Amino acid sequence: MTANTYTLITGASAGIGKAIAERFASEGHNLVLVARRLPELTTLADKLSHDHGIDAVPLALDLSDDDASEDLIEALGDRDVDIVVNNAGVLSSGSFRRMDRDRIESMIELNIVSLTEMCRTFSERLAERGGGRIVNVASVAAFQPVPNLAVYAATKAYVLSLSEALSLELARKGVTVTAVCPGYTDTDMLRGPVQEAAGKIKIPDFTVLEPETVAKAAYKACMRGDAIEVPGIGYSIVMATTGVLPRWVKRRLTRLGTGT
Repeated sequence: MTANTYTLITGASAGIGKAIAERFASEGHNLVLVARRLPELTTLADKLSHDHGIDAVPLALDLSDDDASEDLIEALGDRDVDIVVNNAGVLSSGSFRRMDRDRIESMIELNIVSLTEMCRTFSERLAERGGGRIVNVASVAAFQPVPNLAVYAATKAYVLSLSEALSLELARKGVTVTAVCPGYTDTDMLRGPVQEAAGKIKIPDFTVLEPETVAKAAYKACMRGDAIEVPGIGYSIVMATTGVLPRWVKRRLTRLGTGT
């Protein structure tokens, strides 16, 4: 790391993104923090700068805008970004057949289109600089279909597949790509749409991860250059086990687990 080297984190104002920002700052990384809410970003940037002696730059930006990537590059100026964490995402739950078209398009736009554009923009820049790291935050939902979270799970399956492909494609350029796939995490997303999707089924407390746990695992996996990271030993075991099951078995297990 140098004085002009930065880690860029999207969706940094709350939840997992905020915890990831705190982890990178504690390890001495300068930060560019991206989200739509400038007041929260500014407060976080000031705190991290004060606590860890790093430079943290808040940047209010809606990544779903058509010109977002160009605006971001312009705002970066001559800052050298060597790590990109694509954490920004949105989740809507409910029956697919009743879901509003705008909610579906919003998930696809931010979770897939915007993330893909960020990967396209920065994979080229990192390759040109001779190396770097990309972290894409997916979900354990990427590994199987999830009723009442059908579109969200599908977008995260895309993130996982894209990340694995890019990890191979960019390896010779010195760029690592890591897909982080957390399970239930104690954020506003869990307390809202995810709990709503679960319906009457109570999510066991022991399955809920702290954002700091996810952030720690994400940081270590990023620095190792791992292609996939599933935070939490329990989730790691479950994902490793279900990975060898036929898809029809996964569907039945999901139906039993969700009560659908």
